[in-house]
Amino acid sequence: MLNLDGKVAVVTGGGRGLGLAVSRALAKAGAAVVVNDLDADVAQQAVDAILAEGGRAVAQAAAIGSSQAAQLCVDAAVEQFGRLDIMCANAGILRDKVLWNMTDDDFDQVVETHLRGTFTCARAAVRRFREQGDGGRLLLVSSLAGQRGNFGQTNYAAAKAGIAAMARTWALECARFGVTVNAVLPTALTQMVATIPFMQPYVKLVEQGRDLPPEVRLGMGMGQPEDVAPLFVFLASQAAREITGQCIGLGGGKLALWSHPQEIRTAYSDSGWTAEKIAQLWSSSVGQELESFGIPPIAPPQPESN
Repeated sequence: MLNLDGKVAVVTGGGRGLGLAVSRALAKAGAAVVVNDLDADVAQQAVDAILAEGGRAVAQAAAIGSSQAAQLCVDAAVEQFGRLDIMCANAGILRDKVLWNMTDDDFDQVVETHLRGTFTCARAAVRRFREQGDGGRLLLVSSLAGQRGNFGQTNYAAAKAGIAAMARTWALECARFGVTVNAVLPTALTQMVATIPFMQPYVKLVEQGRDLPPEVRLGMGMGQPEDVAPLFVFLASQAAREITGQCIGLGGGKLALWSHPQEIRTAYSDSGWTAEKIAQLWSSSVGQELESFGIPPIAPPQPESN
């Protein structure tokens, strides 16, 4: 059920960090992998590592975002391995700044890579899936920031929330073609995550060869990229053939299914609502307990005792 022999996958941003871990895990499970990366040398290094482990892979250098880049990845899969079964839309960048300091370019670059890149890659993949006529897997990458919001990540949180919404929409649209669509919410200490200031103490722990504390691995669900990769293998496999339209988190030792937005309390007025009526009833009806927001903070690591 978890064997991917005969399957062909594209992993965007597959040359480093989470993408590299996913590329290697899919290859170890039997899939042939097109490793995409902006840097051709990085992509080839990932391919060399996969080949050394007995897997099958080719490199495809392209900056994810445009329709042309997405088609290059799909074409590489078909030309090199004869088909496409799995599209893992993982490529991403960060340009973190608070709202009032964020430039148009900061916003546009992140949305271009994450949101538009996921759209163009998914579209190209589904067109191929439909042509082949035997289903496929779309594995999208969302984020806790897209579910909860995160300080300084207007662009990233917006893109990742959009990806979660696209997963639910595409699950509806693609079901009749046998294509499942799910969004993974990874929490891993990648090179990209390491740029976030509050993660610096944990990056240093890993660099020192120390284990992440339980409040990080289990409480926050933060670990290494290799901790997250098994979820991609599972969702790409026959064992997950009935799972679609879901947002699933994995990191460290924590696996989680995220809820979808839904009404939690309602109030009705036959005569309609005025501002005064809303103010009068708010605290005793729909507004009696407001929703939390933001990623919960974690305590800084403690120094090793002698």
